[in-house]
Amino acid sequence: MAGFNWFWKALSGKQGRNQKRSVGLVARAAELESQVQALSDAGLADFTRQHATDAPELLAALREVSQRTLSMRPFDVQLQGALALMEGDVVQMATGEGKTLSGALAAAGFALRGHRVHSVTVNDYLAGRDAQWMQPLFGFLGLSVAAISPQEGPGERRKAYAADIVYAAVNELGFDVLRDRCAPTVEDRVQSPADVAIIDEADSVLVDEALVPLVLAGNEPGTAPTGQITDVVRRLQLGDDYTVDEGRRNVFLTDTGAARVERLLGIGSLYDAEHVGTTLVQVNVALHAHELLQRDVDYIVRDGKVQLIDASKGRVAELQRWPDGLQAAVEAKEGLQVSEGGRILDSMTIQQLVGRYDITCGMTGTATSAGDQFREFYGLHVSVIEPNVPCIRDDEPDRIYATTDDAFAALVDEVVELNGTGRPILVGTRDVAESERLADALVLRGIESSVLNAKNDELEAQVIANAGDIGRVTVSTQMAGRGTDIRLGGADESNRDAVVERGGLCVIGLGKHRTDRLDNQLRGRAGRQGDPGSSVFFVSLDDPVISEGAAGETLSVLPEEDGRVRDKRAYQFIDRAQRVTEATMLSIHATTWKYNKLIGDQREILDERREKLLTTNAAWEELSKLASARAKEVESAVGRDVAEDAAREIMLSHLDRGWSDHLADLDDLRESIHLRALAKESPIDEFHRAAIGAFKNLVNNAVTESVQTFQEVEIDGEGAHLEDTGLARPSSTWTYMVNDNPLSNGGGSVVGSIAAMFR
Repeated sequence: MAGFNWFWKALSGKQGRNQKRSVGLVARAAELESQVQALSDAGLADFTRQHATDAPELLAALREVSQRTLSMRPFDVQLQGALALMEGDVVQMATGEGKTLSGALAAAGFALRGHRVHSVTVNDYLAGRDAQWMQPLFGFLGLSVAAISPQEGPGERRKAYAADIVYAAVNELGFDVLRDRCAPTVEDRVQSPADVAIIDEADSVLVDEALVPLVLAGNEPGTAPTGQITDVVRRLQLGDDYTVDEGRRNVFLTDTGAARVERLLGIGSLYDAEHVGTTLVQVNVALHAHELLQRDVDYIVRDGKVQLIDASKGRVAELQRWPDGLQAAVEAKEGLQVSEGGRILDSMTIQQLVGRYDITCGMTGTATSAGDQFREFYGLHVSVIEPNVPCIRDDEPDRIYATTDDAFAALVDEVVELNGTGRPILVGTRDVAESERLADALVLRGIESSVLNAKNDELEAQVIANAGDIGRVTVSTQMAGRGTDIRLGGADESNRDAVVERGGLCVIGLGKHRTDRLDNQLRGRAGRQGDPGSSVFFVSLDDPVISEGAAGETLSVLPEEDGRVRDKRAYQFIDRAQRVTEATMLSIHATTWKYNKLIGDQREILDERREKLLTTNAAWEELSKLASARAKEVESAVGRDVAEDAAREIMLSHLDRGWSDHLADLDDLRESIHLRALAKESPIDEFHRAAIGAFKNLVNNAVTESVQTFQEVEIDGEGAHLEDTGLARPSSTWTYMVNDNPLSNGGGSVVGSIAAMFR
């Protein structure tokens, strides 16, 4: 960690670092409080800059700066959190403990030592909010701060990335890296180098989103199903004409189904050369859209457009879309205008994005549950910060029911009973459809609720601000205002005492999540800063998560008349099933990492080659040697500067196209590599062997093709007319995310976002 003095290095290191030492440093900072309070504003700013590498002095100064600029005096635990961040840890701090301020103090500390800092958030709203909120603190110290907004163009982004501290959603950062890596000129790039990443909600970004490669695609005719194919697929019957695998990840035509499709389309065999690469692909895509993607679960339709839902957050995935004809298939299914297709230009995983930073740290309320992933995939350790005020939330054991309908009915009864006392209630559901079904059921019982899901996510701040008021019932998907506090008594806490008397906020979960960590995130919405509160989950034995984790195992129990199951074995069964699901996800994560690491290593090699072509005259020098007569002709006709630009554009185009083709080949290889296991070969080893072999020829082939294009393409005062050769860059691009997790539902499998046009 360059820039750290010996003192900071001594504090970093193994997990289990002596927390007493950290507490001692904060105590020493407290002893300096009167000294820094006596300083003028200018004197305090100078003192802070001068002691940027001295822990007690820096913490004492930052506390006073915060008090003067934000009217917020950091608690000791917030200073401990900032200290742990500057030591390079993932910090666990409970909900309401002030992680945002701790992160800002750490960002200021890093920036004062000469680092450019990226404060990474889970969404654009939090990035903008936090940058604006913390600006006075940074400005006092002479530090610049900016936030990246999806609506900003290249010029605005370039200016924002030049700031000392940049707040941005992780996807925006990754997509800008991808666009910069494919930029045709240096001037088209927007990012300035940054060496520190402070990641808010680190478990969400580094664990949940780590399974999701970020992809840049360009417009190109795709494999979207025709209207006739969409109509044919609607007539197929599950079981007879097609089947779905147990995880509902893949759909397969049966022989009967294939024959029916052939008859309805009036064609020969779907598997003939004429149809296997076109019609069959379109039928499979249409089947996927028809059977595996559910409206109001995986996507919503709003303003005549399909909008995807981020399953881990329950939010609309802003401007995102599916690739490979799937977006068009869903649009056709819903009777909407169909989008064009595209080809992958570049991709990168969240892990690879995080690996670009010299220093990575983060914070979350549920870090210890993800400690193995942090350590294995990022080399990060967890530092637990005790709450400023002990948590007194009452976490009730799960209430288990035989069926989903039993659990749902019991939950409605519970909400009705609690609402009669005036106690505020937050019910967490797993998808939009479930949240709306619950809200409708409550209306029939005379209870109005505020529904927060992907259909009205713009109301999030308003809904969450009042979710803790008397008599409030809030029904929310997993988004549940993560990153914001639910204050007892409403936004202004005017009814706080009355809510406290009633027991505080009650959090109720409908069904279990795939990991206990996600359950705890929902629980953490109550019990903020020592507030009273409670949590309970209503779970059924036929819950999808339980069924997947049980892997066919069944439990024979005798439920009560209302479906309630009190047998102790049921608790053990559910706990084991959830742990199996979580372990499977970790295994998938590890496998995904192995596949993607090689691709990332190859991209680094390619980046060196591309950077040389982009920033030097290497392209012209190479083409001049390999096609000297043509080079002299071009230089004589258009001049050296235009000739060099044309050579650069030609070689970059072929290199980028070669990488795009390589990614497509690797994707096909990975889809089929599991067949190698039938021959008792290691799929990973076989993938690596084939990928390395394919990559060896990429650069050489790009050079050979560049020479041919250079010889043939028209080059005039405007440069090389690559559009005549089919090499023109896409007129538009979009970014999307591809979830490699087979346990995710269809909605998590592939998502993406429309991005800026190539200039």
